[in-house]
Amino acid sequence: MEIKNVQQALNEFGQSVVERARLNLKTGGRYGTHNASGQLSKSLDYKAKENKNSIEFDFYAEDYWAQLDYGTKGSESSAKAPNSPYKANASRSAIDKWVVRKGIQGVRGGGGQFVNRKLMVTSITNSINRTGTYETKFFRNAFDTQYKEFDNTIADKYGLDLESFLNFTLKDIK
Repeated sequence: MEIKNVQQALNEFGQSVVERARLNLKTGGRYGTHNASGQLSKSLDYKAKENKNSIEFDFYAEDYWAQLDYGTKGSESSAKAPNSPYKANASRSAIDKWVVRKGIQGVRGGGGQFVNRKLMVTSITNSINRTGTYETKFFRNAFDTQYKEFDNTIADKYGLDLESFLNFTLKDIK
C-alpha cells in the first residue's frame, strides 16, 4: 500500500516540531536564549522513512540536547531538575567558550576587586556541577504542542491512503 498522504503528514509534523524547537531555543527562558552558538539549533532534524511493513520516524540533534531539555542534577542538589536522569558535568573549556560567546565581561567580587575571566569561569563551572541546571523543555514542549494537532491529522491521512488503496484494489472486482 502506498502511503503518500501519511508520509506528507509525517514530514509536516517533523518540520513543525523542528521549527518550534528552534524558536524555543532562540527565545530561551529566564536567562535569555538557549542558543548561544546556534550549533544545537542547526543540528535539529528529523527523518521519516517508509519500510515494507512499518514507518520509522526519528529526530536528530547534538548529543547534549537532552541535558538542556531535561536539565541536570548537581552533586549537592537536584532541586533545579529533580526528575532529570542526567548529572551535571560542566567543563571549564565549554563554559569559557560560552562566556566568550555571551560577551560576559569580568565582574567585581565581594570586596570590590575585579574578578578575571578564568576565576569567573571556574566559579560558574563549580556552581553548575554542584547545583545542576534547570530543564528548558525546548524540545518536549515543541513535540507535545505539535503532536496534539498531529494525532487527528495522521488518522485522516491514513484513511485517505487506505481509501485509495481499496479503490485501486477493488476496481477490478466490479
